[in-house]
Amino acid sequence: MPFTQPPTLLRTGARSLARRSPLVLLALLSVSVAALALGYLRLDPSTYFEPQRATYLAHQGALLTHVCGAVLAILTMPVQLSAGIRRRWPRAHRLTGRVYVAGVAVGGAGGLVLSAVAHGGVVARAGFAALAVAWLGSTALAVLAIRGRDIATHRRWMLRSAALTSAAITLRLYLGLFGAISGAEPTSEAFATAYAAIAWLSWVPNLALAWWWTSRPTRVPARAASPDSPVAVGRS
Repeated sequence: MPFTQPPTLLRTGARSLARRSPLVLLALLSVSVAALALGYLRLDPSTYFEPQRATYLAHQGALLTHVCGAVLAILTMPVQLSAGIRRRWPRAHRLTGRVYVAGVAVGGAGGLVLSAVAHGGVVARAGFAALAVAWLGSTALAVLAIRGRDIATHRRWMLRSAALTSAAITLRLYLGLFGAISGAEPTSEAFATAYAAIAWLSWVPNLALAWWWTSRPTRVPARAASPDSPVAVGRS
């Protein structure tokens, strides 16, 4: 008799790991960014990046509001996206969902205030303001959908909201990339230009990708479909 069980288990384990890897990576990045952001709670001016230091000192209330809310949102985001937690512990999913929504509400409000005084001029300010509005709006639509028991629409908007929450990650990745390319001491003009671009690049591609992903047709397995049922159902 051929001994095939171990290879089968290995293949199953490999598929499971492949499915979980993006969520694990997202969780690690989320914790890293949250840890960096929590440094702002010390209200130590040396932790503020130099072009924005004077603005942060003049708007510490808005800064703390934004940081506290954003940290709550980014830490609960991977939990909300976990299908395993959603299936096995629905109460935990609902509880962390409430924390996530509260975090977005608080963080988005603080971010909207800070966007009016962001470094990088009018382009950067418009980018961060649009991010705050889109973040608050997508999350509100997700809440309205689940209150109406429309789970499919709720999941679509929550994925879009999560993509906007992830702007905190992509923003820092782009800033790190700019620092690596420009060298140790970029000119203030170069940084302002890059920061204005990053104010949009940090979230627009994220949202576009999430929108495409949630708008794809959902294939129905052949064994589950009746002769009269459609083979694909639109998500949007």
